Amino acid sequence: MTDDVLLAVLSDAAAAVRSALDGLADWGPAGTRPGQYHSDLAADVAALEVLRGAGLGVLSEETGPHDTGRDIVVALDPVDGSTNASRGIPWFATSLCAVDERGARVALVVNQATGERFEAVRGGGALRNGRPTGPTACTSLSDAVLGLTGYPPVDLGWRQMRSLGAAALDLCAVACGHLDAYVDCSNHAHSPWDYLGGMLVCQEAGARVTEAAGRELLALGWKDRRVPVAAATPELLAELVAARNAFPVPATAA
Repeated sequence: MTDDVLLAVLSDAAAAVRSALDGLADWGPAGTRPGQYHSDLAADVAALEVLRGAGLGVLSEETGPHDTGRDIVVALDPVDGSTNASRGIPWFATSLCAVDERGARVALVVNQATGERFEAVRGGGALRNGRPTGPTACTSLSDAVLGLTGYPPVDLGWRQMRSLGAAALDLCAVACGHLDAYVDCSNHAHSPWDYLGGMLVCQEAGARVTEAAGRELLALGWKDRRVPVAAATPELLAELVAARNAFPVPATAA
């Protein structure tokens, strides 16, 4: 499968999610497990039909692994930011990242509230709404507008902060310069479907991404957890990682 065909499949999956959400009457909690909403379940069904129909393996936040022994596996968060979606906050997305034996290959993150679209192909750069995008030139945490998940127990020294509630979009916001940096300060860390799409968009846009404890970010295990940190420049990334490591990385980040 070529990169163009793979990106088209991811785009079809995101469009199927949008159609499923358009027909959704109840955006509230599904009652299945904590933090799972009716939007998550409807979006998952729609995306899986497209992805599995194209012969791809899938690791989904909502329903776990599907045919993950295949050559290409898509890390899927059908609705990243579903709490935002349930409250009418326009910051929620479908995040998809196709992974092959060499790593993250093609990513698509679509804000399902606004239509803003980020895509990246390994070695091919990143686009925002069809145009090349890139990060700011910020090099100092004291000058940075920083995106957070969770809240740190110590002041990290930012100029301003935003806690927006959808990690995939937060990472893409670093890639395109809406934010200067992003750091996970939660007490539970993130799963591959949360960050892999945004990670590849950042990398291909020229932003820097790492894991706070130095672990490999590429992971496709159902229980894998990581602490992503992204920044516009190497200098800002180094300062932010040092600040993040002033307090413990979650023990669940195995």
